[in-house]
Amino acid sequence: MSNNTLNSLKKFKIGGKTANFYSLPALGKELGIDIKRLPVSIRIVLESVLRNCDGKKITEKHVRELAQWQPNAKRNTEIPFVVARVVLQDFTGVPLLADIAAMRSVAQREGKDPKRIEPMVPVDLVVDHSVMIDHFGNQAALGQNMKIEFQRNHERYQFLKWGMQAFNTFGVVPPGFGIVHQVNLEHLARGVHHNALDNVYYPDTLVGTDSHTTMINGIGVVGWGVGGIEAEAGMLGQPLYILTPDVVGVELTGELRGGVTATDLVLTITELLRKQKVVGKFVEFCGPGTSSLSVTDRATIGNMAPEYGATMGFFPVDDRTLEYFRGTGRTPEEIEALKAYFKAQDMYGIPKAKNIDYSQLITLDLSTVTPSLAGPKRPQDRIELGDAKATFARLFSEQSANGFNQPHARLDQTFTTSTGRKLKNGDILIAAITSCTNTSNPSVMLAAGLMAKKAVEAGLKVPKNIKTSLAPGSRVVTNYLERTGLLPYLNKLGFNVAAYGCTTCIGNSGDLTPDMNEAIAQNDLICAAVLSGNRNFEARIHPNIKANFLASPPLVLAYALAGTVRLDLMTEPIGKGKNGDVWLGDIWPTNAEVQALLGTALDPTVFRGNYSQIKSNPGKLWKEIGSVDGDVYNWPESTYIAEPPFFADFGMTPAPMPAVRNARALAVFGDSVTTDHISPAGSIKESSPAGQWLKEHGVTKENFNSYGSRRGNHDVMMRGTFANVRIKNLMIPAAADGSRFEGGETLYQPTGERLSIFDAAMKYIDEGVSTIVFGGEEYGTGSSRDWAAKGTQLLGVKAVVARSFERIHRSNLVGMGVLPLQFKDSDSVDSLGITGEEVYDITGLENGIKPQQDVVLTIRRKDGTTQAVPMLLRIDTETEVDYYQHGGILPYVLRDLLAA
Repeated sequence: MSNNTLNSLKKFKIGGKTANFYSLPALGKELGIDIKRLPVSIRIVLESVLRNCDGKKITEKHVRELAQWQPNAKRNTEIPFVVARVVLQDFTGVPLLADIAAMRSVAQREGKDPKRIEPMVPVDLVVDHSVMIDHFGNQAALGQNMKIEFQRNHERYQFLKWGMQAFNTFGVVPPGFGIVHQVNLEHLARGVHHNALDNVYYPDTLVGTDSHTTMINGIGVVGWGVGGIEAEAGMLGQPLYILTPDVVGVELTGELRGGVTATDLVLTITELLRKQKVVGKFVEFCGPGTSSLSVTDRATIGNMAPEYGATMGFFPVDDRTLEYFRGTGRTPEEIEALKAYFKAQDMYGIPKAKNIDYSQLITLDLSTVTPSLAGPKRPQDRIELGDAKATFARLFSEQSANGFNQPHARLDQTFTTSTGRKLKNGDILIAAITSCTNTSNPSVMLAAGLMAKKAVEAGLKVPKNIKTSLAPGSRVVTNYLERTGLLPYLNKLGFNVAAYGCTTCIGNSGDLTPDMNEAIAQNDLICAAVLSGNRNFEARIHPNIKANFLASPPLVLAYALAGTVRLDLMTEPIGKGKNGDVWLGDIWPTNAEVQALLGTALDPTVFRGNYSQIKSNPGKLWKEIGSVDGDVYNWPESTYIAEPPFFADFGMTPAPMPAVRNARALAVFGDSVTTDHISPAGSIKESSPAGQWLKEHGVTKENFNSYGSRRGNHDVMMRGTFANVRIKNLMIPAAADGSRFEGGETLYQPTGERLSIFDAAMKYIDEGVSTIVFGGEEYGTGSSRDWAAKGTQLLGVKAVVARSFERIHRSNLVGMGVLPLQFKDSDSVDSLGITGEEVYDITGLENGIKPQQDVVLTIRRKDGTTQAVPMLLRIDTETEVDYYQHGGILPYVLRDLLAA
């Protein structure tokens, strides 16, 4: 029988049956605490700590500490959180599988049973990041793109099939079913789990190797994105250790006005919460406005938690949640258990703000939300629709982080491509209804379909220069667009279904035509992309498109019809139809029109039929993929999959971490360096170190695929680290006009020779010289990309020194044995006059490491002066100290498993 910590194991009723659960009300009674005042998200984490209390890794002290959570206490205790399952997408999942396969290889070489390395919780990988928009605008595009996807990724998919047979708890959802987060929401999430052995029910919790795992928060599931490094630890039985978080309550009041979409709401929330600095905190929604939101709208808001910086954007379970579970085909027994469990825990329903003790309470009146888009470089930079034209014109000439620093006189110039096509600044070249954030929300997808119908009937067309695509989050979306008769109208405007996967939003937009690329590069044009995604960082969507705007699916369609962002959609006609000018209001659907069709979107028969095919009919292309059998992978020669080097010279006793002395700067960066900048996921430039390596290994340019698809090969990925075409290394002096060089180059010291960052790093490694990377605010913001930390480590970087770190990337650096150091007070690269020409020492760790201790960065300048600068060590917990001293989390976990 399970443990009965603090007399909390109790019984509850599910219909006529009796089952066991770890009762939080009973725990509160035992401890004399009003548990109902705790935020619901904290209570769900507390249940996991209570249920998994084993007296070793998780103790009664951990339970008591979390049960006594205070809204504004100092955060210096860590929570050992055991999740119920793990979800992966293929870009991050393939390297994770490679790491675990490498662990089995090490176990075999050490004379141990390789089967000791086995996921301890269910792991599901959804293949959704590998399809690209090579073909578009026609009925055959979906099939054509999938065929190319399988040709490009044959070796990766063989590896995944090996993993399916090698591990008992590892499942794969093949390509073509949908985006990982929507498959998670519609199919994988269980609401509550049942341990049949002890008849114990417990909540669904998870982590995922995609930062937008938080979409699952929309149905009351506690879960967030982690790097593959942390996910591996969770898979292999390690608790995830997190600092006890603040919980910010967001009280929603009122209702959305007509013409305002869930996308407009989420862009407003993203802007609001970024300003409130919720990075690393739980956000929990409450209040009457929250109760009025559909589950799909809640999921859209939860999905964007990484954009507002929070660990989660959590919505408690209520009647709307049960409606969604019914509509998506869950069984009556599952739904009954979900309701009974959350009622027994006193956690059912959206709470009122006054009934919960939050660290901070923010209120938003939904009636104040207006039509919006965000961009041109960051998702938190919201623009009211009526201001979009003027904002682009201002940023065109502005010298700022968001500006383009172009002469104003060039704004209205027209340029001609080599094939005679006309191009202007502000022209839209990519219009994509894409990404899990929006393409699975029926309210905005049906709105886009209704708008398409009205636009076609009015005689509007999309300009031929624009690359249009529709990539639904789920095959169910196509079903309801077909049943409502709206899909043919989207097709007529070029928005044919081109893929079921994460496409344009992650840079899988496919290329523009050669004449377009040439004209943009030669004339330094600022052309635009408009997408219904969640990320628009520089060079993410396409390396040649510099202005990228996030918008709702109907707004994407509207801008595609307009053809340019230099049109005020509120005061100017969207285009000429068969009867003259057509205005946005003429084709924008009413709320009543959308509501009339929403009933088609949740049909349990459709959902059950769709997801039953994962096993019964995964598709001809998937069935034709062959693979090898066996418990240990044989590592055939491949430019996609290679045995990772993280266990080289592995021994059961960790070697002492070397001191950082006489180090050199590999690069000096400014603010908001994203994981896309550090480790791009998009196209591989032919002249880059990664492109050159692929050519040397017989891969032609057309078969380069993307960095994301090659994450199973460390030789490609370390060469791609800091290789983003838009990254700006401040070590390279500015040009005469003040502009900065963009691209992955640096100055090798002490000679000042200009090299690629990879080549310089290799020279430093050959000479035994440690290196440091400097950054500004929000270093590592963006996707939970473990290769941003893995690549940094493989380049020989011993420390990253920044003003502040994004949560996941800081954790990943520690997990790879790289020191994250934070400037104190007002210190920065600028204030200290750091140029990258200096020599550096890091001292203070010689006599043992304590979480968040002070260390000293000694700067030795060329003129002979020396400066000792105190730094904050951002190794935040005792467990992270252990990881660092073992050389990273991977060798730590492997030693733990092999010693068992």
